[in-house]
Amino acid sequence: MQEDELDTLKETIVARFPDLAGSRFRLLTQGWDSIAVDVDDRLIFKFPRNETAQKSLIRESSLLDVIRPAVTMPVPDIRLIDGSRVFSRHEKLKGSHLETPHYARLSAEAREDLALRLARFYVDLHGLDMDTMRAAGAGPVEAWSKPDEVRVKVLPLLSGELKILAERIIASWADLPPDPYGTTYGFFDGHGWNMAFDHETSRLSGVYDFADSGFGPLHRDFIYSNFISTDLTERIISHYEILSGCALERERVEVLTGAHRLWELAEAVDDPPRIPFMIDHFSYWAAALR
Repeated sequence: MQEDELDTLKETIVARFPDLAGSRFRLLTQGWDSIAVDVDDRLIFKFPRNETAQKSLIRESSLLDVIRPAVTMPVPDIRLIDGSRVFSRHEKLKGSHLETPHYARLSAEAREDLALRLARFYVDLHGLDMDTMRAAGAGPVEAWSKPDEVRVKVLPLLSGELKILAERIIASWADLPPDPYGTTYGFFDGHGWNMAFDHETSRLSGVYDFADSGFGPLHRDFIYSNFISTDLTERIISHYEILSGCALERERVEVLTGAHRLWELAEAVDDPPRIPFMIDHFSYWAAALR
């Protein structure tokens, strides 16, 4: 089935870009919203899976037109291709995902360079004019369920120390006052699967996938690097504080990270096969706190 799908997408691409007829095509299927095709390890073509995804891709392209000249971090230069099926093209950022085992092997110098580049990226992004971003198509980031709703769904799924930790996190989450820095435009998806990391040079080449970016509480933008390492998050925050002059609340970031893990588990309740994976996901993060 994948070969048939790739052949169909290849025909669509070559029809618009005949110079690519002799290229190597590889199907990338990781995206929830779009199917991506890698051409010669040089170009990425994205095909939305449905109308909602198509609107998301169009919005992402509009947002990046504003973001690209305003940040030092390389981001995709998405160009939309109109036709019976809208799709996009952009040059591939050099590198691949950055995951926990990769980070663990980095030198202290490489970790500092990575954290500094990400901190600058967040400072640049958070400094964008809200009205300008709203005009480009930005809206509120996805809302999480309320703490009480998450409590009802997840506590019956947990036991022992994990249940005790979940109860403590939910209680702290429910008691959190509003973010002291209010709402900002942010990435809100800065995990390692949205990074192009050059493992040969141990340097971040850029970030991508701005479909989930939008307006949200500033501290929430710092939780996603915890998917990679809590050490990375601490380094990012330290550099961000120096660059921005804003003192961040580390405990708030930790609580929001746990709340996010539990919210994801709550969302999996109606999809039973996902539940064990999401429990393991929460457990893995809990172990990192020890």
